[in-house]
Amino acid sequence: MPTHAERFSLAGKTALVLGGTSGIGREIGLAFADAGARIVPVGRTQAKIDETLGALAAKGSKEAGCCADLTKPDELTRVVAQTIAAVGGIDILVNSQGITILKPAEDMTRADYAAIMDTNLTSVFFACTEVGRHMLARGTGAIINIASMASHRGMPLSSPYTISKHGVMALTQTLAVEWALRGVRVNAISPGFFMTALNRDKMRPDRKESALRRTPMRRFGELEELVGAAVYLASPAASFVTGQTIKVDGGFLAAGLD
Repeated sequence: MPTHAERFSLAGKTALVLGGTSGIGREIGLAFADAGARIVPVGRTQAKIDETLGALAAKGSKEAGCCADLTKPDELTRVVAQTIAAVGGIDILVNSQGITILKPAEDMTRADYAAIMDTNLTSVFFACTEVGRHMLARGTGAIINIASMASHRGMPLSSPYTISKHGVMALTQTLAVEWALRGVRVNAISPGFFMTALNRDKMRPDRKESALRRTPMRRFGELEELVGAAVYLASPAASFVTGQTIKVDGGFLAAGLD
């Protein structure tokens, strides 16, 4: 029988981390490297890929990254094929790509809607199926999608984002059921308020104040407090866990009136 430490190890595993050069995705990739995995980070800009590869190299992981716009089908296909050819297989997929636009619903344009949905949901679906076919053929694999508190309730001023994140949770549950007998687990994480570049730049001061007030722990999360859930879901310790969305939110979604 493996020890508990062995069950949480990712030694010998390869993780493709989409959106892996900034924010949550980057931090998950670094944590996976600490747990023994080989990491292939994917992002839109080569400079961020190079910086992330430098941070991974400092941990002893010397894999190559991929620069791609994942909303373009041919680039997504290239990334998956290139990764499989380079490392021999993909054991773990993380879908951490995401954008948002904050404005009233009546002011959202079709271009706003398309940009958010293409990145947050369409690219996630096709990444799951592109990599999923590979995993299904091997009879094993773990997929982790980054959902949101917006997956669980309405969020003012972010209607397309909220729609997309509800979709990510629904996709997670559907693929988990569809692929359960074929060895591929699909789960998600719903982060609370973490001061990533996305939140720091997009959130108005009054919105940040409201987030703090409604979070029972009365603080923003630190990214290192999020990655444990990802390591768990990717590891053999979660071998009987699929179709779940773990909330890492300081109690935000559990709270009623305060």
